[in-house]
Amino acid sequence: MSFIIKNANIFKDKFETADFHISHCNGISVSSPDNPRVFEFNNCIVIPGLVDVHVHLREPGFSYKETIASGTRAAAHGGYTAVCPMPNLSPVPDCMENLNPELDAIERDAVIKVIPYGAITKGQLGKELADMEGMANSVIAFSDDGHGVQDDDVMRRAMKTAKKLGKLIVAHCEDNSLLNDGYIHDGKYARLHNHRGICSESEWRQIERDLALVRETGCSYHVCHVSAKESVNLIRRAKKEGLDVSCETAPHYLVFNDMDLQEDGRFKMNPPIRGEEDRLALIEGLCDGTIDMIATDHAPHSADEKSKGLAGSSMGVVGLETAFPVLYTKLVKPGIIPLHKLIELMNINPCRRFGIRQVEDYAVFDLDAEYTIDPSDFLSTGKSSPFSGMAVCGRTLITIYDSNVVWIDDIFKQEEEKWQKGQI
Repeated sequence: MSFIIKNANIFKDKFETADFHISHCNGISVSSPDNPRVFEFNNCIVIPGLVDVHVHLREPGFSYKETIASGTRAAAHGGYTAVCPMPNLSPVPDCMENLNPELDAIERDAVIKVIPYGAITKGQLGKELADMEGMANSVIAFSDDGHGVQDDDVMRRAMKTAKKLGKLIVAHCEDNSLLNDGYIHDGKYARLHNHRGICSESEWRQIERDLALVRETGCSYHVCHVSAKESVNLIRRAKKEGLDVSCETAPHYLVFNDMDLQEDGRFKMNPPIRGEEDRLALIEGLCDGTIDMIATDHAPHSADEKSKGLAGSSMGVVGLETAFPVLYTKLVKPGIIPLHKLIELMNINPCRRFGIRQVEDYAVFDLDAEYTIDPSDFLSTGKSSPFSGMAVCGRTLITIYDSNVVWIDDIFKQEEEKWQKGQI
């Protein structure tokens, strides 16, 4: 297959206008090699494939929610060429025997790069260390995501082991003693609607503990899904101190505050969407470099699991297919951050921090394409999104992984049908 996108804005270290050539397409034909089709869009960009270091692909153990196949197709649809799935699976990948079923599914079904996490503790129970040494060569890093490691000494030993292995500890920070059975942010919306709240201290208090352990052990440390202003301040101070610390936040924390909540499970995730002061602190953290990257925390559930409102629904929402258009629309178009900063947050920084190599991986977006987010269009098995119904700009035209096109928009397929019928 061969075609050309004319006058694309191609990003390397900066944007340059040039024709973008596609030479082969993993079995999808758009034209004959000696007669390439030519396409031109008014505002088309070609950027390195997006990278998400925090996703849940649910296989093995919970394939009714998502599979490696459906999750990586969804990622490709969103412009991602590399993702790192968390270890809350069955079996929990806490040793090579338990990691191998996930590795086998990745090898068999993934359409993009997938590098899994190993668990920090056996069964993610927070008591005994997992076989970190045995898994080290097969995982991106170690995390008990979904669970904060409550025992100080267990986390200390995990950090020492990770440092010896040259691996990151990637921490879901949550002090269980402060949760009080909450399920949304302990803020104005919770008080107005009689919901039990999760206080911000449950997040930042454990970050504070972990930073003290980083100071003691010298471990390389990354904080998952930062949501609270106090967390941003702690991480900012730790970086100024010279600690080897990084962090991520997610699109929903940057776009919504707790007064945007609706009585719908698609607004329920952990940590919760917090107050406006928190949202603004996160944006400030993006702008000043405190927050290194944006990850989706893509966490699909069944329709039934997300149908029980804020109180009864499972924690987690999907995000791989909406992240770029939402962030482009809500952060870049209003001038909050420039486009090159968004690329830094969604590709350059995660690749650098996690040691992810990319070769011939690209995402092509039509920035002028306007549409309304409709979960029925998702390739993910999960459909629960807080962005449902949002008007956005930025449609994925093509995703290329390892030189092969793994997603292509219908516009190209429609043109191919016309060409085959001799209509063009």
